Amino acid sequence: MQDELIDIVTKEGKLTGKSALKSEVHAKGHYHNTVHIWFYTSDGEVLLAQRAASKTIYPLLWDVSVAGHIDAGETLKSGALREIKEEIGLTVSENELEKIGVFKCFQNYSNGIIDNEFHHTYIAKFDGLLFDLTPQKEEVEALKLVSMYAFHDLLENSKNNGHFVSSNSDYYDKVIAAILEKIT
Repeated sequence: MQDELIDIVTKEGKLTGKSALKSEVHAKGHYHNTVHIWFYTSDGEVLLAQRAASKTIYPLLWDVSVAGHIDAGETLKSGALREIKEEIGLTVSENELEKIGVFKCFQNYSNGIIDNEFHHTYIAKFDGLLFDLTPQKEEVEALKLVSMYAFHDLLENSKNNGHFVSSNSDYYDKVIAAILEKIT
């Protein structure tokens, strides 16, 4: 996968006017923007993506439907649309994305990656069929739809079941609340 150029932001999330390669951003711990898009169905299911086995952080764990870095000069929504198309082969319009917040994720990993990310998080309704989606093999191992009940149960037991990144449970709870508000 290519080492994309991404914009550097301040600790408050404001653009600095500087950009760097993603590898440098993660090596030096520069603050930067990412997008997370959570798809849900009108039946109360959530689309989960299993991180590819080749991922350097949390391989094979289940996570957000689509996520990715914003390229230098790219808007958040255009980056979200690009990531959706690349990772699961789905085309959506900007007005289908509903922003539910910006979540800080500042973590250091044993492999040297310093992640100082602002997750600009969106939810969007998914009306398609799971088998119509095309997972990007470098990013996504598998996709599945789970009920909100199953999602919550898996999350509650994530410290023991190895399903989700357990340190993200507060974030997941906020996503669940936003989706439940849309479907109830």
